Amino acid sequence: MQDPGGFLGGTLLDIAPGNSAQVCGSSTPEAVATLLIKGGNVRCPRICLLMYLKRYTRHKELIIMADVYGWFEGIAFPLAYFNLEVLREARDTFVVKDEDIIMVTYPKSGTHWLSEIICLIHSKGDPKWIQSVPIWERTPWIETQIGYNSLKDKEDPRIWTTHLPIQLFPKSFFSSKAKVIYGIRNPRDVLVSGYFFWRKMSIAQQAETLQEYMEWFLQGNVIYGSWFEHVRGWLSMRDSENVLVVSYEDLTKDPRCTVEKICKFLGKKLKPEEIDLVLKYSCFQFMKENKMSNSTIFPDEYLSEDFSFQRKGVAGDWKNHFTVAQAEAFDEIYQKKMAGFPPKLFPWE
Repeated sequence: MQDPGGFLGGTLLDIAPGNSAQVCGSSTPEAVATLLIKGGNVRCPRICLLMYLKRYTRHKELIIMADVYGWFEGIAFPLAYFNLEVLREARDTFVVKDEDIIMVTYPKSGTHWLSEIICLIHSKGDPKWIQSVPIWERTPWIETQIGYNSLKDKEDPRIWTTHLPIQLFPKSFFSSKAKVIYGIRNPRDVLVSGYFFWRKMSIAQQAETLQEYMEWFLQGNVIYGSWFEHVRGWLSMRDSENVLVVSYEDLTKDPRCTVEKICKFLGKKLKPEEIDLVLKYSCFQFMKENKMSNSTIFPDEYLSEDFSFQRKGVAGDWKNHFTVAQAEAFDEIYQKKMAGFPPKLFPWE
């Protein structure tokens, strides 16, 4: 491949992350951007590099990522909201306790819904806790500075949340008896929900079209990285006795059965009327109106005026947004990346 503007003066070569490169050497703009954002050295002032990227690269997301994202082990995190040292400490030194209950999801897979259900199971359906304490305090996010610090002092049993892929998860978990509930969702719905969600978050790159975001999503050039790698990693633990896989689709189709399954997994015995309360106070409309669960008291600097954590709360909305060509292109990549799993493992297939 040749330099598009004669600026580099040579044949464009790929650069592996972790190596060094000169902007005025022989490398593609995309390779230079990838090298920078994934931890390599570029012997050039950062501002000069960004100006160079804006002039020559066709991949807008790489420019934005290089400017506002930090990368930890190949995964993108907005620097305005995440501390890379906290991510490293959470993985390497955080002590997971046997009594911990942990919700793990890829973004936009029903995380808040699952967290609300777990909190209500813990309180046997009593809504006082979920109506008086913000959801991020009830179930802290270990990858954030505030969440990480609060978890170290939180009383047992700790309930916490994360979007971390398995390779960035606290290492101590794998020798503990802590319970993980892993939430999955049709990646097509995840993509559509993520497109609308991140457009209203000031900390994230904002795609101009669904097609553009789909390209980013399929390449893994989004916050928390590739959906495919995230799901494949965590589903490798699906037969573990301390991991339960719960799908958004099952929660939507039969919430009572799914809540009962979660109760059994956690060893919680709730009466039928208590299950009724869990279902009542974790329903979409109640969560949307509960200021401790919606975005009402979330810091304004991160959000647009019309932001909401809850958008539609339905399964299959992707059909209202994908074109036939987009659906076919997505399916082709999905089949390749998810090959090897048992038939009917996923409720959307």
